[in-house]
Amino acid sequence: MTAEQERAQEMEWQRWRSVAELYHAYFTGLILTVVTRRGGPDASEFVFRVFRRQQQERFLPGLKKLGLAHLPPAVAAAQYHYLSNWIGGVHVEYMYESDRKAWIRYPPPRWIWKGTAICGVPGEVSRAMLRGWHANNGVALGNPKLGFVCTKQSVDGQDGLEGYYFEYDHAIEIEQRLVFARHLEAPLFDPAAAPALPIAQWPKPRLEKAYRNYAMEYVRTAAPVMVQLFGPDEAGHLLHLTGKLIGMQYFDEIARGLSAGKGNAEAFAAFLHALFEAQGDLAEMEKSGGAFEIRQQTWRLMSDVADYHTACASALKGLCDGLAAGCGRRICVAMRADKGGVPPFVWSIG
Repeated sequence: MTAEQERAQEMEWQRWRSVAELYHAYFTGLILTVVTRRGGPDASEFVFRVFRRQQQERFLPGLKKLGLAHLPPAVAAAQYHYLSNWIGGVHVEYMYESDRKAWIRYPPPRWIWKGTAICGVPGEVSRAMLRGWHANNGVALGNPKLGFVCTKQSVDGQDGLEGYYFEYDHAIEIEQRLVFARHLEAPLFDPAAAPALPIAQWPKPRLEKAYRNYAMEYVRTAAPVMVQLFGPDEAGHLLHLTGKLIGMQYFDEIARGLSAGKGNAEAFAAFLHALFEAQGDLAEMEKSGGAFEIRQQTWRLMSDVADYHTACASALKGLCDGLAAGCGRRICVAMRADKGGVPPFVWSIG
């Protein structure tokens, strides 16, 4: 590979990372929006459904993809969380204790509650995440003896989220799949003893794309869950509101990653076109007078979502409205969708 090709590849990876940052922020913001607009119980139910849905869709295929399916259940579950989160840029630790007991620990700073967001997350919302995913791994593996014991929660002021998978001597009841033992503490992490991905199967380009997709997957899961839980009108409002807030806050950061300018409609049209391409979509841009039109042929984020509803598109529209506001004043963005609220999307910018 030539030096020019290497630079082009590095620039593409930087664009992918910018997309990951935007969708990461959107997902965290979406949870905070539900916390502040609908309260802790609704937020807990939302987070539970998002993580249960992801667990049911991703866990078993992920075990095979990561080469972990042959391991003892407790070890396989813990190593899955270590490797899959590591791919997504999440700080995580893994500590083997026995074939029936394996620890995971998410040290500070927490990825999902980035920055000051952690101050707005109730403990019940963090527990809902564990109920949705960690507590169901034994069920997914067909092993009724496997449960998760949580020993710390960072949102409660402890120095991280940690716990261990444990295989009991007997089948456990539903309420025993997630229990708390705050008097215990995880052993120290030894990076040399942690599992590693085979480099031949996970080269740098694949890791970079997986890093981007990791953050995007949360939004892919969350949007339809929001619609099913709160109804299309309320969900559409919350999805759009969150997108607008996050877009306004993050434009400057994302624009730097995309090497984009700011200040007027032309700069924003170029930015939006680059963003669509960086998130894996096909898009074409045309200029007519002082206005710009982008025809977004695909929206891979929501492709093949079985329960897709037109309200899900409010997430994308909200992000674009917020990003436009962050780019400059009086930049107008209109979106037209095909019948059924699906691509192609036509964006008019002026």
